[in-house]
Amino acid sequence: MPRFRKRPVEIEAVQWTGDNVNELWDAFSAENIYGPTEKNPDWLIITTLEGDMRANVGDWIIKGVQGELYPCKPDIFEATYEAAE
Repeated sequence: MPRFRKRPVEIEAVQWTGDNVNELWDAFSAENIYGPTEKNPDWLIITTLEGDMRANVGDWIIKGVQGELYPCKPDIFEATYEAAE
């Protein structure tokens, strides 16, 4: 069976800490990130190409190669990405 390797790409990402929503809005546009709310202070809703997705405190918000946003769990982020130089 043929094998393939993912092309190396650089992405922009900010980790949701629970108190940096303004940083996320500035980086990615407030139009795509909703929350936190008084009822749900520990998570955000991110509008993605696949629909709305929940991001919990600690998740990374990633801007993909086509400008799309999506949340990523910290363990997946750590296994997939490294700092660009």
